[in-house]
Amino acid sequence: MLTDYIVKLVEFPEALQVLDFAGGRVSLVAVRAYRGGPLVGHPIRDLRQHIPGVDTRVVAIFRKDAAVAPDGNTAIEANDEVFCLAATKDIRQVMRELRRMDQPVRRVMIAGGGNIGLRLARALEDDYSVRIIDHNKRRCEMLAAKLDRALVLNGDGTDEELLEQESIGEMDLFVAVTNDDENNIMSSLLAKRLGARRVVALINRRSYVDLLQGAQIDIAISPAQATIGKLLAHVRRGDVVAVHSLRRGAAEALEAVVHGDRDSCRLTGRRIEEIELPPGTNIGAIVRGEEVLMAHHDTRILAEDHVIVFVTDKKILPRVEKLFQVGARFL
Repeated sequence: MLTDYIVKLVEFPEALQVLDFAGGRVSLVAVRAYRGGPLVGHPIRDLRQHIPGVDTRVVAIFRKDAAVAPDGNTAIEANDEVFCLAATKDIRQVMRELRRMDQPVRRVMIAGGGNIGLRLARALEDDYSVRIIDHNKRRCEMLAAKLDRALVLNGDGTDEELLEQESIGEMDLFVAVTNDDENNIMSSLLAKRLGARRVVALINRRSYVDLLQGAQIDIAISPAQATIGKLLAHVRRGDVVAVHSLRRGAAEALEAVVHGDRDSCRLTGRRIEEIELPPGTNIGAIVRGEEVLMAHHDTRILAEDHVIVFVTDKKILPRVEKLFQVGARFL
C-alpha cells in the first residue's frame, strides 16, 4: 500500500496525493494551485468551459489550512490545495488547469534499502533510472541480487560527497525511506539543497510531518496515514469498500456501496439535492457498473451504486456512514 502510494507520486510529479477508487476507474488528486494556472483566479464553474469534454468535480479546497466549501462561484487562489475527482483517464487534463505540468520523472534516488526501499525500487526499475543507497554492506549485496536494473550503492544518504558523486543535482526525485525519521529529514533537506528537483520523506512522527510538509521537503509521508485506509475499511459501519486518509489525517474520502430502497436507506432513489448531507460533506462521484458519473445536484443514486464521498472533518464520519445503513426505518 505504501509503495503504491509513492509510485503514484512518481507517475504524477505535480501532485501532493493521488488516490484510486472503484478499481482504478476514478482518481482523486490533490494539487497546489500555482499562480498562472489557467483556472487560478477564476470560479470553479469555468472549469467546464476550459475542458468541455471532461466531467470533473472539485470536492474540496484547503486555503491556509482551513477548509473552503467549494461551489460553482468559488474562485481558486494561488497556493490553494485543491482536491479534484475525475475519471482516471482525464486526471492529467484536470491537473493542467490548476498548475503547470512538471517534466516527467526519469531519474529516482532512494535512500534506504529496507523492505520499503526494496519494494519501491522493484516497482520503479523497469520504467525509471533508479539508484538505491543503504549503509549496510550485506544488505546492499542482497539488494543487488534481488534487483535487475537498479544501481545499488553502499553508503549514507546524508553523505554530501556521495550524493554529489552520484549526480544528485540531476535527480528528478529523491525518496528517503529509512526507518529513522531524522535521517530521512536530513537526507531530504540535503538532497534538495544539492539540486534534486523534488524530495519525499517518510516520517513516522505526525508532529514532524505537519511541520515539514510543503517547506523544503516537498512531500512528507506518514506511513500510518498512507496505509490506514485499508484497515479503516474493515472497521467502518456499512458496506465501505475503501477509506483514504487525506491531508495527513485531517480529512477522509470513502467509497461505499448503496443498498436497500427509498424506504430503508437515506440515499437510495434520491437526487443529491434531496439528501441531507452533514456540513463539510461532498458526494463527488458515483460508479454504476463500468460507468463513472460525476455527481451533480440532480444526479439520482440507485441501489448498488458505489458512491465516493469527501469529508473535510473526520469527526462527522459516523454521521456520513449512517447515510449508507439499511434499516426497517431511519434511526
